Amino acid sequence: MQGSITPVTATNQEEIIHDHAAAGHAEHPDLRVFGLIVFLISEGMLFFGLFAAYLTFRSVATSWPPEGTPELELLLPGINTIILVSSSFVIHQADSAIKENKVKAAQLWFLATFIMGAIFIAGQIYEYQHLEFGLTTNLFASTFYVLTGFHGLHVIIGLSLIATVLVRSLKSGHYSNTSHFGIEAASIYWHFVDIVWIVLFLLLYIL
Repeated sequence: MQGSITPVTATNQEEIIHDHAAAGHAEHPDLRVFGLIVFLISEGMLFFGLFAAYLTFRSVATSWPPEGTPELELLLPGINTIILVSSSFVIHQADSAIKENKVKAAQLWFLATFIMGAIFIAGQIYEYQHLEFGLTTNLFASTFYVLTGFHGLHVIIGLSLIATVLVRSLKSGHYSNTSHFGIEAASIYWHFVDIVWIVLFLLLYIL
């Protein structure tokens, strides 16, 4: 007696494609995370160069900040720092949730991270509007705006990545515990942005 033939359905086709993709992934390791890390190392070198320039300017200056430079307020930047650093723990929850196939939870954690990052940028803009020195006031002012502005640009890029992930997550099955590179990549990038800010905050506001 001949065995019955299982009809090919759309669901079966998706399972077959997924199985072939998993097999291909096993044969060819996914190097996208490695590529992202290499990219972030190059970005870190850019920040390292800026930090080195700042420290060099500071070491050769007779007084730092130059005399007459208004003191930086710590309250708003301190609150901003707490928000941004806390967002790293929040986005980590999203990464953990998707690995447990909890897509809705990952979406909520990503949305919370986006809101926290947007608050950080809003706080930085508010600080710029109320600073008592401009970009060309002196060397300290110039380096301050370059460092914080360059970092702010990276935060905006990170927010764009998070927003992209959120939009893509609305498509059923786009992210799962076996397919979540977008979430992982956005999380890694966001952690990088947070680490850079901690160093920057210490250099500009504390030391």
